[in-house]
Amino acid sequence: MGEVSSTNVSFGYLVPTREAVMFDDVAVRPMLERAARAEQLGYESIWVGDSIVARPRHEPFAMLAALAARTTSSMLGTAVLLPVLRDPVVMAHQAATVDQISEGRLVLGVGIATDTPTTHHEFSSVGVPFERRVGRLNAHLEICRRLWAGETVSHQSDFYSLSDVRLQPLPFTTGGPPIWSAGSTTASQRRAGERYDGWMPIGSADQQAAGLPEVRSAAQAAGRDVTNMPVASYVTVVLHEDVSIADEEMNDFMAAYYPMPPEVSRAGQANYAGTPEGFVPWLGRFIESGSTHVIFRFAGRHDDHLEQCIDICRSLNI
Repeated sequence: MGEVSSTNVSFGYLVPTREAVMFDDVAVRPMLERAARAEQLGYESIWVGDSIVARPRHEPFAMLAALAARTTSSMLGTAVLLPVLRDPVVMAHQAATVDQISEGRLVLGVGIATDTPTTHHEFSSVGVPFERRVGRLNAHLEICRRLWAGETVSHQSDFYSLSDVRLQPLPFTTGGPPIWSAGSTTASQRRAGERYDGWMPIGSADQQAAGLPEVRSAAQAAGRDVTNMPVASYVTVVLHEDVSIADEEMNDFMAAYYPMPPEVSRAGQANYAGTPEGFVPWLGRFIESGSTHVIFRFAGRHDDHLEQCIDICRSLNI
């Protein structure tokens, strides 16, 4: 416990907007109350996910605005947002407003989405081509950053066409909220290093340790200093004294969440199912691999998350 709690790492709580839909219990007030309680317990960030039809859940910017009104100090972020599902000018406006409501506490974790049939359907449902989504993402976020900086933006590319667009109000944060690039592929690592303000790995501690040099190398090649770049590990956890029960809950959760066998989704994501005692050394490997922040997604029923939050606090002495 001491090794983890003595580091400079901080911890975040993922609001279970997807799980609420999975369990047909979509009332928002209880989720906001649990998020506010997580902040009181010592969690330094509160996060929401994003998907419209592939993995349906509450709309992230609306949820973040509500969370901004119910919390006072925690960072508020997306884990993770799929920017290209939205028009960039509209998204820049949404993010600027949430950043104003939260008085500068917004962070945008962003990704490109995995290549699955449900994701293809989601993109087509909102009229966005799935192909070349990396180029679209980069153009999208370039437009957002220029708008947040107060520029009058004209932009012509294969993806967007804008002429003399200016955003008001600007974000509370000068230049706009930080953008953290999510993913554990080499391409996502390079994007984080070359362009963005943080990296959000989703894989194992070993994958994270192997990927961080790629992030730093890409940053160096781009002439950027990422010495203090946040590394925010996204981990899924279920704690139980009976390891077999924890493992079953994790498998059930993954099977309900993703359109693939649970062993496949678990292989590609950092996840722990076991005792609180075993959790601490498992988490310690991420800290040793460079984590400065850890985002917890709790498996199992979403109405049990508060107890899981408390268990984590006890385990980590926070």
